[in-house]
Amino acid sequence: MQKVIRRTALARNQSQRKAVRAAKDAEREEFKDTLRQRFAFNRMELDNIRAERQRRREDWLRGPLAPQRDAGLEGKSFGALSPQAMNPPAIPKHLRRKYINVAAGDRVCVMKGKDKGKINEVVRVDANNETVMVKDLNMADVYFPEWLNAQYGNKSPFNSVNLPISLDDVRLVVALDDPATGQTRDVLVEHVHGGEPILEREHGTETPRHTRYITGENIEIPWPRSEPPVMKDEEWDTLRMEVETPTWTPSLHYAPFPPSVLDELRNKFSKYRTRHDPEWVETKKMEDYRKEYLQSRSLLTPKGELMAIIRAKKEERLNARRDANGNMLMDDQTTGFIENFLKEKVANKA
Repeated sequence: MQKVIRRTALARNQSQRKAVRAAKDAEREEFKDTLRQRFAFNRMELDNIRAERQRRREDWLRGPLAPQRDAGLEGKSFGALSPQAMNPPAIPKHLRRKYINVAAGDRVCVMKGKDKGKINEVVRVDANNETVMVKDLNMADVYFPEWLNAQYGNKSPFNSVNLPISLDDVRLVVALDDPATGQTRDVLVEHVHGGEPILEREHGTETPRHTRYITGENIEIPWPRSEPPVMKDEEWDTLRMEVETPTWTPSLHYAPFPPSVLDELRNKFSKYRTRHDPEWVETKKMEDYRKEYLQSRSLLTPKGELMAIIRAKKEERLNARRDANGNMLMDDQTTGFIENFLKEKVANKA
């Protein structure tokens, strides 16, 4: 039985090691894929900026002879960005920040870009790529395909939309009371950290559950108020009375389902199995008892008895050479040798 338990433990440990290695490999591949997407996204931004600078210089140099860029095959999308600019690459889960201290409804100040220094309200927060959309800021014309415009009923080939801004490029604007004057004024918070207490929120609200503070001051920053969505009952909804009605009562007299169903759900002969049939466990125990009995029978043979007597006498001699504390005692020959050696050493020095 001990062999079976040991084999199961070894198989479980081996599978855990394989799972850890597979998880690390998956994280590495996800990180590489994210890097490729980030490089492609940055390359697209740089190409757009470079092309716009080249067109602006060409228009300035040629003057009236400059080509009419709002006509031709690319006339509809002239100066508009690709829809890919609206979807920055996602950040791997193991590299994301633990707490996102910005929520929809907060007021933030943009620190980079064409709208640097402007303050407005956050419309949406995307935790996958750690970006925010600020109302009426970082606007750009984005070209949409014809089928998408037809689906939403847009007549123009491009629309002005908010482009996402990285969380590192915005700062929270918090209203604080000035202790000197007693007036309330807006303060630009450089560093914000999150922590406990972790609170429960109403179902349907997007307010984070953690609490945020101003770093260094430990001043709590309240979250913006968000109303939970109003749920409307439909005809196909399940009644709450039917959901809360108990349909199964647990009992100690029988299992939730027959043991045969358990064998169907898992492999009965798997090496990871920890539950065994009582008959099989009893057979393994009898095999262990038989093995112990045969080992005890070996002491009854003449050779076994002789070896046992020899071991007992050897142990008795060793115990006789120990003191009350269990330390080994030296015999007279060893003691005399040490005394003679010390005497000779002292005589040579003299």
